[in-house]
Amino acid sequence: MLRRNKTARLLSPAIALALMAPAVYAPMALAQEDAADLEEIIVTGARGRPRTVTDSPVPVDVFSAAEIEAISYTDTNDIIKTLVPSFNISRQPISDGASFIRPASLRGLPTDKTLVLVNSKRRHRAALVAIGGSGTQGPDMATIPAVAIQNIEVLRDGAAAQYGSDAIAGVINFLLKENREGGSVSIDTGQYSEGDGASTTVQGNIGLPLGDDGFLSISGEFYEADQTTRSNQYCEGWFCLNRNDPSWNSFVNASSASQIRGVGWNGNPATRLHYGMDNQAFLSSTHMANIGDGDVVQPWGQPDAEAARVFFNAGVDLDGNNELYGFGNFSDSSSNGSFFYRYPYNGTIEELREPDGSVYFPLEKHPGGFTPRFFGDVRDVSIVGGIRGEMDNGLGYDFSVRSGESEIQYTLKNTINPSMGPDSPTSFRPGDLINSETQLQADFTYELDNGALLAFGASWMDESYDVVQGEEDSYRAGPYATRDPHGFCNGDTPTEKGMAVAGLDCANSNDPVWNVVGVGSNGFPGYSPQFSDVYERNSYGLYGDISGDVTDELFLQAAVRYEDYDDFDAELVWKLAAQLDVTDNFGVRGSIGTAFRAPTPGQQGTTNVSTRLPQGFPVATGLFPAGGPVAQALGAVPLKPEKSENLTFGFTAQLLETIDLTVDFFRIDVEDRTRAISTRSVSTDPNSGEAYQNFLALDAAGVAGANSIGGVFYFTNGFNTSTQGVDIVATAPFEWGEMGTTTVTASFNFSENKFDTDRSVVGRYLNNEAQHDFENYDPNWRGVITARHELNQLTLIGRVSYYGESTNSNTGGSDALGLRYQHFDPTWYTDIEGQYRFNDTFRLSLGARNAFDEYPAQGVIGDTCCGRLWESATGMDWQGAYYYGRLTVDF
Repeated sequence: MLRRNKTARLLSPAIALALMAPAVYAPMALAQEDAADLEEIIVTGARGRPRTVTDSPVPVDVFSAAEIEAISYTDTNDIIKTLVPSFNISRQPISDGASFIRPASLRGLPTDKTLVLVNSKRRHRAALVAIGGSGTQGPDMATIPAVAIQNIEVLRDGAAAQYGSDAIAGVINFLLKENREGGSVSIDTGQYSEGDGASTTVQGNIGLPLGDDGFLSISGEFYEADQTTRSNQYCEGWFCLNRNDPSWNSFVNASSASQIRGVGWNGNPATRLHYGMDNQAFLSSTHMANIGDGDVVQPWGQPDAEAARVFFNAGVDLDGNNELYGFGNFSDSSSNGSFFYRYPYNGTIEELREPDGSVYFPLEKHPGGFTPRFFGDVRDVSIVGGIRGEMDNGLGYDFSVRSGESEIQYTLKNTINPSMGPDSPTSFRPGDLINSETQLQADFTYELDNGALLAFGASWMDESYDVVQGEEDSYRAGPYATRDPHGFCNGDTPTEKGMAVAGLDCANSNDPVWNVVGVGSNGFPGYSPQFSDVYERNSYGLYGDISGDVTDELFLQAAVRYEDYDDFDAELVWKLAAQLDVTDNFGVRGSIGTAFRAPTPGQQGTTNVSTRLPQGFPVATGLFPAGGPVAQALGAVPLKPEKSENLTFGFTAQLLETIDLTVDFFRIDVEDRTRAISTRSVSTDPNSGEAYQNFLALDAAGVAGANSIGGVFYFTNGFNTSTQGVDIVATAPFEWGEMGTTTVTASFNFSENKFDTDRSVVGRYLNNEAQHDFENYDPNWRGVITARHELNQLTLIGRVSYYGESTNSNTGGSDALGLRYQHFDPTWYTDIEGQYRFNDTFRLSLGARNAFDEYPAQGVIGDTCCGRLWESATGMDWQGAYYYGRLTVDF
């Protein structure tokens, strides 16, 4: 049967990143194998022959199944974050779909610029398009159970010339297990030191024979986690529920609307009489707004989650050199989390005049206000099949077809459509998002007479992104989206109909008759027919790659790729790479090339109107497609591909015979970078200048509830950027005789982003705060140091993770840019774990993640308000220590 560990000539280019044996990150192998076995074989990261780690012309990290199992996380995203310092991902509560599918970054660039492969085949994208920043839409790596993975390879170099669009920052390749017998089952359970967030993960793998040499490896995972709450009781200058805060008394003692109208609870006697309580009693009742665990109205933390996932990998030998193969997955997960707390008289919970003139108050549905609860059900499915082998003339081939789909179904509960008044339901289905891909691919390899390896091939891909219309009430513009919907007033005087309304005061701007409230399910309005559509495209690509040893010391590689998208012009990209062995223990390597990334159909078609809370006041903020009539009325132009130039240069060395060291410098220049513009204000006030013009543009484009939208933005290719840095990886084994073996791996990454476009041009799209945070918000330095000590059946693991200093900004400062700043000092986290193998079957692990209960500094500016203590986008852990145990049974 054809296997990945056979001769180089049998390697298909479709497995161009396949690992031949553990590499730089395989400390157990480095410590235990003989010197003759230390030449770990990997593939170079291009479509060529396998090479040793120190001979690779580009930096590749390789992680074995044992190293993956040694990580306390079960989410594949968090596993890679723990192992690869240049890979970052954050937990983002109150972040729409990003609470369920988390966007990440590699080498300072968003995850949509990293190509993800499974068994060296492109992985389909998730349905989520992040609505801020770069509008990331990449694969959801959480759908790949860790127990299914045999190896992970991370190529830290641009590779679009080999693999096509998306591979600007690098490539992550997951190689699945191929066992035809045996397997394992593990149960992992733990809880945070705060007493919440309990989680349980059950994983299993079994290998079954198919014929004489075939295999079927099936892996499954069930995951369940409770929510965490890391927030304080809601208390701000505009509304306070914390009895221990001085602001509490100002609300308790308020007796007139004029005292706090517009910034919090309206204490007018009529409303208090209607609810039969004084201000203190009402404020106390707001605790009823909380949904979930805890005693705060604004829960902020890890959401509730549950997932069931299955992956299979199969291969059947046809004859000595040909194989049928297939793999695929099914994943179903659900999660939910809270949005911001809505307090009375904040623009959402407002008194409204009903058709009979009586006053309706949403507190009748939600006493004490409400906190919307957002639910996401994510379904992910894929299937890949093909045949590969070698013809009699030595031509290697791989024909494959793949299909994948990701779907998010949204539900919103404990909220209202304010514009519907008393007729509003409290639960909504705002719609679904579906991303689908189908790809046909043919890859070939041929060894030339001079020993060089030629790889070439072609592919065709069809993509679609479906924005599925929500139920009507989720986007309906009810009567209270306009002033005086029932015709009670004619200016300052009542109409004949209004004269019959008791207490009506048309001359009073605070009379409920004049209140205008938002359209759609509050927190996440549904997808209306106007913005529900299917966005489709297809593309084809041709590539060629040649590599070989020019001399015993010099290896060269060259690749070129042509891709044609039916919604963009064709692109031609190239790459050159080289490795020079200066001595037996020292080599230099580098690559230079171009790459590109075509905007996805999702980025071109997604629309979103969500509620933001600047200064605690809810504002409906709309994202509209750059190529659509709404955004173009605001000045947008259709998106175009991002292009890049990539340069990597570094060296590999073996020091003192046992220490492996790699140092690689990189620079990635991205032209026409895709990014969301800073939110532009919208106002119905004719004296508000540009904000009023934005309202007129929305209204003219037929946007429902345009008068209730306070901000708009869209994606654009407004400027160029450069990302540069260095990756440092060192591995050293230490032998202690009868006391065992210790292997230390240290990995550090430095990355920084800069604008390559004049700031006056950048300023057309990004405000000063966004510009500063683009360059300074994320820590430049990140590192991971792991020590693994093995003594007979006992294994001890210690790991420290380092996050360097960073700076956040916010408007309202006194400097020349009008900004305020908060500086964050470096932070260290420590993980410890002990493993004991009782026999060949049972293994027990006990450990602590963030064992010393470290937290990053709490935010004092930005979006840390309303009970939220840390920035949503921070990549640092803010949940405290997590203690866990894991029992593994091998069979």
